[in-house]
Amino acid sequence: MQILEIRTTQREELKDITHLISQEIKKQNWQDGILTIFSPHTTGGITINEGADPSVAQDIIKTLKRVIPLNWDYSHLEGNSDAHIKTSLIGSSEQVIVSNGKIMLGTWQKIFFAEFDGPRNRKVWLQFIKN
Repeated sequence: MQILEIRTTQREELKDITHLISQEIKKQNWQDGILTIFSPHTTGGITINEGADPSVAQDIIKTLKRVIPLNWDYSHLEGNSDAHIKTSLIGSSEQVIVSNGKIMLGTWQKIFFAEFDGPRNRKVWLQFIKN
């Protein structure tokens, strides 16, 4: 397992980590297999979506804020209850195919760390299973 360390800069953001993952694939010489990308955090997840147009990420954050507001009648009273719920909806991991040392993503797809309780230092775990 490899660990990426990232720094988020906002309370809520989708941070593109595709380039960091590609660098690690090259560094580890992973050629063909399946890569699991996992967030070990309860207030930050992993998602794949469009990365060419930054307004898509903004719309995702805006929609989650509307559906799951910061201040509501939550039972968990640490001030980040919304972040836990948003992370549960986004999910903690994604799996991608690696072929010939490259991540197989659609034309517009990028891999994002979904931050909901930042800014923070975060970790992303990578586990490669070769063919």
